[in-house]
Amino acid sequence: MPVVPDLFNKIFIRLLFGCHIGTGAKIGQGVTLAYGGLGIVIHHKAVIEDNVTVGPHVVIGGTSGKAGVPVIKKGAYLGAGCKILGPMTIGAGAVIGAGAVVTTNIPAKALAVGVPAKVIKKNVNAASFTGVSEEDEKAHP
Repeated sequence: MPVVPDLFNKIFIRLLFGCHIGTGAKIGQGVTLAYGGLGIVIHHKAVIEDNVTVGPHVVIGGTSGKAGVPVIKKGAYLGAGCKILGPMTIGAGAVIGAGAVVTTNIPAKALAVGVPAKVIKKNVNAASFTGVSEEDEKAHP
């Protein structure tokens, strides 16, 4: 168990930002933790690939009784307060809306929202994502 990174995590990041990143989490290059990682919790076995954006108060973790943890593929966007739970994959370039609770696989370049999260749009561009339009909300109440 690496002592220095664990102490750094517990003392600096956790106290300053209320963020917990498990010591064994695999986090790729170019990952953005919005607002300094405010309130983010990442399981110690989670995998987050390159260029993922993680909004504030996001939880990426396991679930009781199920082996495995989430894998977040490159370029995905996780909106504020979403919960990514259990052994599943968020596809490359997928967008998870704010407050969504995801417990199943989400395909690449899909927009998923709600509790539980459902795909409401395909072929989205996570790199230029600005939010859910009024048209999307009306089509999927």
